[in-house]
Amino acid sequence: MQSVKIGGKTYKLGKLVGKGGEGEVFLVENLPDQAVKIYKDSLRGSREPKVRAMVNGALAASTELVAFPSEIITDLTGGFRGFTMRLVKAFWPMHELYSPKSRKLRYPKADYRHLIHAALNVARAVGTIHQTGCVIGDFNHSGVLVSEGATVALIDADSFQFTINGRAYPCVVGVPDFTPPELQGRDLKTVTRTKAQDHFGLAVAIFQLLAMGKHPYAGRFAGPDLTMGEAIAQNRFAFSIVRQAQTRTTPPPGSITLKDFPAPIGQAFEAAFGLEPAARPDAATWVSLLKDFEAKLSHCTKVKTHYYPSAAHECVWCRLTVQSGVDMFPDFLGGDTPVPPTGTFDVERIWAQIRAVSLPQPASLIPKWVGTFGTDGAIASAKRDVMANKAAGVAALIAAGAGLVILSPLAIVWLGLGAFGLYKLFGGGIDAGPFRSAFTLADQRAREAETAFLQRIGLTELYGVRDDLDTWIAQYRQLDTSLNRDLANLRSTREARQRDAFLDRFPIRAAKISGIGPAKTATLASFGIETAADVNETAVRAVPGFGEAMTAKMMSWRRAHEARFRYDPAPSPSDAQAENAVRSAWAVKRADLQSKINSGLAALQSGPQRVAIRAQTVDQPLMAALGERSKAAHNLQLLGVPVPFSAPVTITRKATATPAAPPSTPATATTSQGVPNCPRCGSPMRRRLARRGRQAGRSFWGCSRYPACTGSRN
Repeated sequence: MQSVKIGGKTYKLGKLVGKGGEGEVFLVENLPDQAVKIYKDSLRGSREPKVRAMVNGALAASTELVAFPSEIITDLTGGFRGFTMRLVKAFWPMHELYSPKSRKLRYPKADYRHLIHAALNVARAVGTIHQTGCVIGDFNHSGVLVSEGATVALIDADSFQFTINGRAYPCVVGVPDFTPPELQGRDLKTVTRTKAQDHFGLAVAIFQLLAMGKHPYAGRFAGPDLTMGEAIAQNRFAFSIVRQAQTRTTPPPGSITLKDFPAPIGQAFEAAFGLEPAARPDAATWVSLLKDFEAKLSHCTKVKTHYYPSAAHECVWCRLTVQSGVDMFPDFLGGDTPVPPTGTFDVERIWAQIRAVSLPQPASLIPKWVGTFGTDGAIASAKRDVMANKAAGVAALIAAGAGLVILSPLAIVWLGLGAFGLYKLFGGGIDAGPFRSAFTLADQRAREAETAFLQRIGLTELYGVRDDLDTWIAQYRQLDTSLNRDLANLRSTREARQRDAFLDRFPIRAAKISGIGPAKTATLASFGIETAADVNETAVRAVPGFGEAMTAKMMSWRRAHEARFRYDPAPSPSDAQAENAVRSAWAVKRADLQSKINSGLAALQSGPQRVAIRAQTVDQPLMAALGERSKAAHNLQLLGVPVPFSAPVTITRKATATPAAPPSTPATATTSQGVPNCPRCGSPMRRRLARRGRQAGRSFWGCSRYPACTGSRN
């Protein structure tokens, strides 16, 4: 066990807790809140001046958010070895939070609010660092640690760019996926970093937290494949809306989009990943934006663990689950979750009660218009015109007859006058076209008023309750069958689940695969490939920049781990937990359906009387519309014109999931077109393409009623 000197006292190094390219990090005996970094022999000479300057500058006392060097460590002869720093306990690298898989393990209770708050704290930490006069320079996800409570701490502070007493100590390292466009390809040892360049790294970190690990530059370019560095250098922000024509790049499948965020957040990302470094939002701006964002989330009505941006107008996590087959924030029911009691519930007796309720027909509630009509000016005017025409016709016929007798040589004139008289007498009837049009318009308005009236008195809602009950009864009858199917599927996939769980223990980020550095790792994660379990030939080939050779390396790495897998057929506590979780989920669904059905039945039984009482109240808009239609019909009758047929008003019924059939006639496995029915609710299923995870590129059947139902088939 090594001994070192700290502040003139001798201490023994404890457990090794970290290892990197520059050295190792140890615990220290008798200093429980401290850790020490011991540099490699080859780096001690170059690192010593900067570390001593940071210690002398008392940076460690300026903030609790950063693990700055606090004291110098020497060997027993006084030779520089490294430094002490605050020990950061129960914190994990930021990627463990934004990665969907590791989040389930490290942060099992984290929902989207947690990620936003972590992003907010990252911005606060960067702002604090800039206030000390430091520039981070080497911004990366491993240097940002997040606790289960979303508290943030930054480590590797000895790499920060630091200036004191007129002397600058540069940051000489960096990773491509956090390096801004203006520094891509440059020798970082010769560069003086700026806060604007930190603002780029900060925006990348915030984007990855808000977009579930998607890197802002990991997309599909409409041209030859680009490396991450090339995409950043060419300013090809994959999610850009305002520069989409210039970037020619689209986001990975199954991604949240800038349109899903509030406009100020989207605009901030456009500026951060735009063409002007000076326009990048600083830490204080992000703090303000994220505070407002955090306060204005919406809560999904279907999945209680889904909180989503209100600007999206729908739950983006439900939408992405349909697109990718991966639920970013699943509503896990742990193995110890108690099964909710359901009590006595006779579904057939309740179904009989539902059928016994007779809903009033819409037409029976529409009042009849009763009244008289005064003389219509248009009808009177039309009749006067007709009488005038007839009088003119008679006069013309008389004149023509007299002319033929008195002045027969002008017979052709008198014959023409007689023809005119006949036309006026018999051909000048009333034009019924305008009156038919008036009736059509009045009938349309009356039907709209009738529909609105039925909604106001609650009949439309009552029919909706009846339709919902049909659906809920059908779903309830399928519960036992669906539960048994899920349990059978759980048992039949036991080996596959064991294998996936085993392979999930090997993250790509921790692997040493030739040619797979941080940038390619970020690209893979953006396309849903995080562990060995996610690696399959189709999925990897779909990632930009991964051709045949790189895909072969990934497959070889997976096979090497897979060869070590051994299936354990013996029952285990995890099996019981998994089965209990399935039973608990279905028990919750059963209790939810029972509650809905009981409430729906009560509303259905009391509804007809309530609707009938409301229908007795005089509805002035409806009566006015009915009067106008009756008057238009009356006018047609006065003219002797048939009144067009007006069909009784009806209520559009909802399409139910499946007819409420008794248990003796169970739903079939497929529809007549060969489309399978959902194993949970019996609805027709739709063919979908998995865009994320280990099934990426493969098709599967998903329930057409998702997210109300989450049934699926391979």
